[in-house]
Amino acid sequence: MNTVTASRSSLIRRSFVVLATALLLAGCATRPGPGSLKISQQAEGAARDHKIIIATTRQRATVSGTYFTNERADELDFATATVSVPPAHKPGRIEWPSVPPGDPATDFTLRSAGYLKDRTAFRAEMRKELAKRKPGNRRAFLFVHGYNTRFAEALYRFTQVVDDAQVPSVPVLFTWASGGAVTDYVYDINSAQIARDALEQTLRDLAASGAERIDILAHSMGTYLLLETLRQISISPHGLSRDRFGTIALAAPDIDIDLFKQQLQRTGRPEKPFLILVSRDDRALRASSLISGGKQRVGRYENPEELAELGAIVIDLTDLEGDSANHSKFAEIALIAPNLSAALVHSRLGDNVEQPSPTGGKVGDLIGRGANVVLTVPKAILSAPIQIFGAR
Repeated sequence: MNTVTASRSSLIRRSFVVLATALLLAGCATRPGPGSLKISQQAEGAARDHKIIIATTRQRATVSGTYFTNERADELDFATATVSVPPAHKPGRIEWPSVPPGDPATDFTLRSAGYLKDRTAFRAEMRKELAKRKPGNRRAFLFVHGYNTRFAEALYRFTQVVDDAQVPSVPVLFTWASGGAVTDYVYDINSAQIARDALEQTLRDLAASGAERIDILAHSMGTYLLLETLRQISISPHGLSRDRFGTIALAAPDIDIDLFKQQLQRTGRPEKPFLILVSRDDRALRASSLISGGKQRVGRYENPEELAELGAIVIDLTDLEGDSANHSKFAEIALIAPNLSAALVHSRLGDNVEQPSPTGGKVGDLIGRGANVVLTVPKAILSAPIQIFGAR
């Protein structure tokens, strides 16, 4: 092995150590493993139930209380799950049960779950849930999780976001076959690439089910999967109208900055700006950058103004306290904006330009009507993003 190759191998090993350390420090002491999703029959009237519709590229599990594994399936699969959130839930947190199924008075608990037969059943389930909403509010809210995420973690994290944000749309979880371990970075990025067709199919199914708009929140490596899929749709002979998409929020994007620029050049400047949540102290993205040859990741990019020029609204969360890795600040979003649903569900900007800004003056003075902008969110101005983007 020559000196350059040895040095490169050493750098990769060190990068994985940094990544593993950051994510292990950020995670729970004990992560949910097989059998952690047992159904609770215990009554708790004050708990809040959320029904989640699921599309996944994971294999079905044979172990009870698991539902889906970390392995890749040959075909897209579907399910539904209802998760309850305890009355004393703290925004940004998941109150994991110490012993499954947990106590709905104090823990996130699974209330019901089941597989759906096929795409037809998935569409039917979507239509049923959409019909419960009034016209004008029949929207889908899709979540695409990131690297090192197990099925139970994806399900409960999405439930936490839906509850904190009080999202009125139909929640849809797209969960791809992440290995769920810090050493599975290469496996995960390959799984994300493999999932592109499945995510495209899911987006088309959501549109065909009658969703008036599809709002999307993607995190970490899930943003790479999403943008690759949107690019794929844009060059397809059977495109999907951009009018079907509402707000597209990219949280801590684990995407090479050059690739991101190339994707936007190919798909064109979005008519509705991407909402990008960045943090310059994101340790996990720092490690990802080292693994990727030193190229900056979008979620840690040091020139957010350039991202805004490319067609994005950039919210800089560097000054907001996060986990040990500072990689999951999006989970704390309710602390920044208790009415996150206004940003995720309503995509038009500039409607509230006459309302006062928390930083002084009027909102229109800060962003203009629909202009792109970079916002830094200090701890003292925790409501700024939603007051600026919360057009109802």
